[in-house]
Amino acid sequence: MNVFRILGDLSHLLAMILLLGKIWRSKSCAGISGKSQILFALVFTTRYLDLFTNFISIYNSVMKVVFLLCAYVTVYMIYGKFRKTFDIENDTFRLEFLLVPVIGLSFLENYSFTPLEILWTFSIYLESVAILPQLFMISKTGEAETITTHYLFFLGLYRLLYLANWIRRYQTENFYDQIAVVSGVVQTIFYCDFFYLYVTKVLKGKKLSLPMPI
Repeated sequence: MNVFRILGDLSHLLAMILLLGKIWRSKSCAGISGKSQILFALVFTTRYLDLFTNFISIYNSVMKVVFLLCAYVTVYMIYGKFRKTFDIENDTFRLEFLLVPVIGLSFLENYSFTPLEILWTFSIYLESVAILPQLFMISKTGEAETITTHYLFFLGLYRLLYLANWIRRYQTENFYDQIAVVSGVVQTIFYCDFFYLYVTKVLKGKKLSLPMPI
């Protein structure tokens, strides 16, 4: 554990709380991609199966449970409690375009050909692209609510802080996880354009808009 890891976890948690708070206060999930949230729930489910087999620390276990609960509560709100406000017409990204290559890559590139290890690897690869349906939806609608952009900002910040965490761990522990680092870099790249727009528009009180998808 180091300060970058802790700040990364807190940024990730804050992003999820912001999203849940937005849905609960507005009684609406308009502008939120249910498909991205399903992917994130799948990420946590497949990554945290070791919750039942490998105890690391109370902090680690609590954070895993909290992330799982937040992910599934968010999915429930979108497809259950507030489903009438869900913008299904604009949440049209085809998940098979992500799931099929991610599943294939998980079997081809992993550290150990065992069920738990393959599922963990799958979760790492999937997380790197899970935000794409949300970004696609924003591009399709032309803009996003401020609270949604804050959610995306802290989600991207979490990934940047985790990259710093890995650099720090390499310096102090000589630890290097190629799969996690490469996937993290790919995920961060998807946020680069968003970070620029967030600083130049959202922080100045303007609405965020992304180019229309091809």
